[in-house]
Amino acid sequence: MIGPSGTVRVMMATRPLDFRKGMDGLAALVRDAMRADPFCGTIYVFRSKRADRAKLLFWDGSGMVLAAKRLEDGKFCWPRMENGVVRLTAAQLAALLEGLDWRRVHAVGQVSIPTLAG
Repeated sequence: MIGPSGTVRVMMATRPLDFRKGMDGLAALVRDAMRADPFCGTIYVFRSKRADRAKLLFWDGSGMVLAAKRLEDGKFCWPRMENGVVRLTAAQLAALLEGLDWRRVHAVGQVSIPTLAG
């Protein structure tokens, strides 16, 4: 997928939405329901009722980007439906978009530097 790279903030809406909404409707939802700025560079992820579709909205510095993905087989792994927002890492977002369980993606723990053999 063509999209943002590097360290990004990702916020996922936990309630499904009407997937007829376009760029302006989703930006208004980010501003009003999520109380966030759609032009800050954060990636906002939205789900469909059937859980097999996702939309991403983000500002890339020169314009608003709207990306959509539909899984042909299976469903995305979404958090429980409740009001609110879930924050993801870029790695968790990549796993979600591949259809994997993003909850199993964790940061690497503290790694100690090996000592040289004497």
